[in-house]
Parts: sequence; C-alpha cells; structure tokens
Amino acid sequence: MSFDFGLAGKRALVTGGTRGIGAAVVETLANAGARVATTARRLPTVAVPGVHFVATDIATADGCATVAHDVLTHLGGIDLIVHVVGGSSAPPGGFAMLNDEEWMKELSLNLMPAVRLDRALLPGMVEQGFGVVVHVTSIQGRLPLPESTTAYAAAKAALSTYSKSLSKQVSPDGVRVLRVSPGWVETEAAVALAERLAVDVGTDYEGGKQIVMNALGGIPLGRPARPQEVANLIAFLVSPLAGAMTGTEITIDGGTTPVV
Repeated sequence: MSFDFGLAGKRALVTGGTRGIGAAVVETLANAGARVATTARRLPTVAVPGVHFVATDIATADGCATVAHDVLTHLGGIDLIVHVVGGSSAPPGGFAMLNDEEWMKELSLNLMPAVRLDRALLPGMVEQGFGVVVHVTSIQGRLPLPESTTAYAAAKAALSTYSKSLSKQVSPDGVRVLRVSPGWVETEAAVALAERLAVDVGTDYEGGKQIVMNALGGIPLGRPARPQEVANLIAFLVSPLAGAMTGTEITIDGGTTPVV
C-alpha cells in the first residue's frame, strides 16, 4: 500500500540513518520521493538506492561541520532535518558511575549534534521561508531508569527543551519544529538486549522482551513499537499534511507513559 506524503523532491537530512529508526526513516522518505542524505560513523550494510551517505562522527563539532557542508553542496539546500542519532554507552550503577567523561559522551551524542546541525542548516530554511525539523527524543526524558539511563535521559530531556525553544523562534519564519518521543522500539539493539536477558534467565526471546517491558512498568499495547511505525509518524509530521503542527511532542510508546 502506498500513500502520498507530498514529499517528492524535498531535500532531507536524516542523522543516524543506517540502523533502526533512522534506517526506516531514510527508506520511507526516499520511497516518498524525497532526495535524502544521511550520516553515521560507518557505511550502511545495505545502501538505499539514490541516498547520499556521509561517513563521519557527528558527536564531534568537526563531524557536524563536515555533514552540513557536504549536504548543502550535494543537495543545494535543505528542506527537512530528522535528528535520529542517539544512544547510550554509560555503565550501569546509577549516578555514582557517571564521571564527567560519561556525562560529556551522552551530551555529545544525544544533544549537541542537533544543536550544531540546526545552527548550520536552519538559516537556509528561514531564508527560504520553509522547512521542518524533527528531533527524536525519548520517553526516558520523563521516565528515566536510574540504574542505567540517568545521563541519557537528561540529555534527551535537554534536547526536548531546546527543541521547544527553537520552535518558538523559527515557526513564525515558516520553519516547523517537532519532537517525536519513542518508547521501547524493536530495533536491532533492542532485539540484542532482549536476547541477552533471555539467556541470562534461561528463557526465550519473548520472555526477554517481557523482562524489558516489565522494567518499563508495562506496555499496555503488549509489544514494543516497530521502527517502521516510528518512520511512518515522522514522514507524516514532515509532510504538508501536518502543516499546522509545530512545537509539540508526539509520544509513540504503546501506552507506556502513565499520563492522562
């Protein structure tokens, strides 16, 4: 089944576009007719035809500068930015295990790439009077797991606040800024985690998934979201179909977050 998002010819940058949610977003936007550039540290295992790839580390200022220059040169401008890159390598053990280096790694990966690339690319959007920016945050910004995600959650919460402030500044210039907040998504990394947990307690993959869901306080839907489901939401948000939406955060977590 195909759906016209009205994205034909739009120039898009997707960060973290080789795995999980990012890979699904790249494929979805490309299939919708957008001209897509993406970036990650390493070349993708399977390249999407027609997608321009920049191999660099955008957790660094130099990496972000490389991407911004390359994308503007290759595409001649930018209409859509989807910041998917993120993750955590912090050790378990809570706050006491988080030294300055660990904190800086989490901020450098989960906050600063968006700040730096927006700073480089948004002026062109403002000048043309059109653009959409999506920052992928996380429900961990509101539901941190103190044993393992304190720094990651804090960085994602900072990204959310930054995104809201940015939307108030540039929306009057025709640039919409939105946040997508996933819960647990069944990416390659999530599958590997569930499989490790399953081995540790002598159960199968479904049992491993249940361990993760229980740790999150349960997922009323009964399963994690799929990368394609998140990508479909993002494709809608960057499309003209969502033209009146800006400044808001859309949660896609199967009902995990306990709010009214």
